[in-house]
Amino acid sequence: MVQIDLLGGVGEIGGNKFLVRDKDSRILLDFGMSLGARGQFFSEPFLAPRDGQGLITLGILPDVHDLYRDGNQPAVDAVILSHAHIDHSMCISLLNRKIPVYCGETTLAILKTLSEMRQKGFENDLEGLEFKTFRTGDHIGFGDIQLEPVHVDHSIPGSYGFLIHTSTGTITYSGDFRAHGTKASLTADFVETAERSQPDLFLCEGTNLVRGDLRTEQEVLEKSDHVIKKTGGLVLASFSSADIDRLRTFHQIARDNDRILVVTMKQAYLLRALSKDKHLETPDVLHDPNLAVYQRTKKVYFHWERDILGETSVKTSKDIREAQDKVILASSSYDMNEVLDIQPGPGGAFINSSSEPFNEEMEMDHERFINWLNHFGLPMYQIHSSGHMMPTELRETIEQVAPKRLVPIHTEQPELYRLFVKDLTKVELGNKGSTIEV
Repeated sequence: MVQIDLLGGVGEIGGNKFLVRDKDSRILLDFGMSLGARGQFFSEPFLAPRDGQGLITLGILPDVHDLYRDGNQPAVDAVILSHAHIDHSMCISLLNRKIPVYCGETTLAILKTLSEMRQKGFENDLEGLEFKTFRTGDHIGFGDIQLEPVHVDHSIPGSYGFLIHTSTGTITYSGDFRAHGTKASLTADFVETAERSQPDLFLCEGTNLVRGDLRTEQEVLEKSDHVIKKTGGLVLASFSSADIDRLRTFHQIARDNDRILVVTMKQAYLLRALSKDKHLETPDVLHDPNLAVYQRTKKVYFHWERDILGETSVKTSKDIREAQDKVILASSSYDMNEVLDIQPGPGGAFINSSSEPFNEEMEMDHERFINWLNHFGLPMYQIHSSGHMMPTELRETIEQVAPKRLVPIHTEQPELYRLFVKDLTKVELGNKGSTIEV
């Protein structure tokens, strides 16, 4: 009998942790942080967890014997990461070092680069972990379980879905995916492969059931370009540092409008690392005339900051203040003290090209950010393309894959999900901590 323990990622967005057990074989699909559960107890930097045991005691992490660093024998044969977003990968630092971590090559590059930049601590310690990489077309055996990774399109490069072939049938796991991105063909490959496998069970995400906004990356480019063409002052743009599609979009807009895209030091350091990946098309942060790096106002720089500042074209707050009509500045709410130094003049704009707030904590951050924009006189435009399936895409995908059963994951509306697709397959609603049999 094959069983799947739903340790996280059900009834919530993120925190994915699915333990697949087949006889003596065990693999854990993703090991991400549940940001919602964490936010119920902690609010960094004022109140942060001290150690992994505290996270387990509070129920934020599952209590699984020998899974963590103090364990003896490894609790599972491997942890398999679908991509590098923290709600799928953050908790690997706490793992028993006898457990190997499998991921795509790009995911590994992102994890290691981000780890270099983050503050050292028990939640950001990759030392001693054994990483093994895969690519589409690989078949990796773990006793009675065989893993088949297939690339998908998402808002971070190097994302995968999986087919898990077991002694009683095939399980399909979507990870996070979309069908409207610049690399939609990757998702199509996954869906077609899943269809051929005739899966017994589909663990499928449903993030956007109440936030559907079907905009493509091309539409983001066109709408943002329209705003910037009509903006005579400084343009601020907020987007994820690891969203290479979005960075390429604003880089092209900067080039077409005779502006320079000024990115943060973190974005530049990650860009430099990903430029070594021959499968990605990343702008050359070291030599591109339409790219520069913002040098924050501070007395002491981290080693990686000194490294990147020594290699790239640099812009300070003074430089940007004196050439506001020639700049698109990548910035977020955490950069507003820098914008105070820039002193935006009239006629500027802020383009929010990341997710809209969808919970109370994000709403509070959003309201605080609006106060900053009001102070600077910057109107805000929401122009974004989601990294997740839209409802119509979701139905089409499930209909094509045609699983015998489906468990909704990565969604806060599992009952809505069930009603939306119940004519396509049998839908089972699992709870956190429950077990599904295959």
